[in-house]
Amino acid sequence: MPPLPHPAPEDLRRDPLPLRGRTALVTGASRRDGIGHAVARRLAAYGASVYLHHHVPHDAAMPWGADRPEDVIASVRSALGDPEARVLAGPGDLTDPAAPAELIGTAASALGGRLDILVANHALSGSDGTLDEIDAAMLDAHWAVDTRSVLLLVQAYARLRAQLPPRTPGGRVVMMTSGQDLAGGMPGEIAYALQKGALASITRSLSTTLAEHAITVNAVNPGPVDTGYATGELHEAVAARFPAGRWGMPDDPARLIAWLATDEADWITGEVVNSEGGWRR
Repeated sequence: MPPLPHPAPEDLRRDPLPLRGRTALVTGASRRDGIGHAVARRLAAYGASVYLHHHVPHDAAMPWGADRPEDVIASVRSALGDPEARVLAGPGDLTDPAAPAELIGTAASALGGRLDILVANHALSGSDGTLDEIDAAMLDAHWAVDTRSVLLLVQAYARLRAQLPPRTPGGRVVMMTSGQDLAGGMPGEIAYALQKGALASITRSLSTTLAEHAITVNAVNPGPVDTGYATGELHEAVAARFPAGRWGMPDDPARLIAWLATDEADWITGEVVNSEGGWRR
């Protein structure tokens, strides 16, 4: 047998800007305390141009309140690793069935006609309950935002990538789950857990479907992340259940998601990756 090929020494050295020249859309990147913002900053730091999707009315209705889009943009722009890369942003109400395809088209156009990376980070907060409390309206609301819009985003993204030459490298989809299928589950958030479980379940099927377009598809469960929604005794109790004695911070899952977007991760697809810091459920 001929000897197996080995990477050249220069190919083993990490590029400080592994996403230089790539473009990315990050949904739900509307708060500087959120995971979407942290992911966008990581992608930008790795050299990518990034389009930030936001839906301010959702955050404005939540206890943590809304952030100013211009402040989020400025924060991501400050992390740019490539001086030629850009950061752009725009709104989108993903409860509208037409919004996902429109968002993909808008982001791609703003980024020069091409979109390499899709990070579907958005989700609906609230409007949920236990099995006894949920109703059809709660289930429908979470279906529309947490699952339907994600699948429609992936569909529009895949159609866009299909216009490129076959096997064009760099296609990436990352979706977000919540550990709903792990020990204990999420009995107090049935509607949310149901829809996030659907994303975990469809990850393998999507990865198989999009393999012919050289697109990897993975889902990430970030575990409990401190995005400003928990305080006091709850915050302390959850922190104590981590070996590190602290909550996950937004940049913890962001590092994993950014790595999944690089060429180093092109052999990883169809996986649901739990990144929980050893959280003892």
